Amino acid sequence: MHYEADNPSLPHNPLKAIVAPRPIGWISAMDRAGRVNLAPYSFFNAVGGEPDMVMFSSSGRKDAMTFAEEGGEFVCSLATFDLREAVNATSAPLARGESEFGFAGLTPAPSLRVRPPRVAESPAAIECKWLQTVPLVPLGGGVPANFMVIGQVVSIYVDDRFVRDGRVDTGAMRPILRGGYFDYFTTESENRFELRRPKGGG
Repeated sequence: MHYEADNPSLPHNPLKAIVAPRPIGWISAMDRAGRVNLAPYSFFNAVGGEPDMVMFSSSGRKDAMTFAEEGGEFVCSLATFDLREAVNATSAPLARGESEFGFAGLTPAPSLRVRPPRVAESPAAIECKWLQTVPLVPLGGGVPANFMVIGQVVSIYVDDRFVRDGRVDTGAMRPILRGGYFDYFTTESENRFELRRPKGGG
């Protein structure tokens, strides 16, 4: 079968079930007034190295995006299986400026290089300086519905318990990943395998 966006043949769009599982960016950002927003984004990923850069994509101009723009910084705390209920709670549509940290029973911890706090309960966090927001203009033009926020990584926090032989043990932290519909996945250390890239070539 073929699924076409302008002529859907399934009751639900299969895109998110195919581009999956996706990492979750649990974004905290602070506006000019010092108010903090915390929200999960499943359109999130690393997009560059040397310098390291990450992005999250917002459907509409939501607080995480506008706070990152106003404050010039944001933090991505790792969303894990142990924190899954809190991650979900922070997606609630609270009023601007109302604390998702308090609503979800989470503890804000000071970051090292940026003003927005990280989630203290999370085993890892990526501190970023906001670089730009890219409106994702659709084919044919028109008003964009989605916006990609790009930040440059300035510091990374990792709980020492998960650093082994100079490497971060991703599986041991049990990050949760987003699938399609209401599906989520976890990574486990026992499922890990290595592949080395072929040498040479263009």
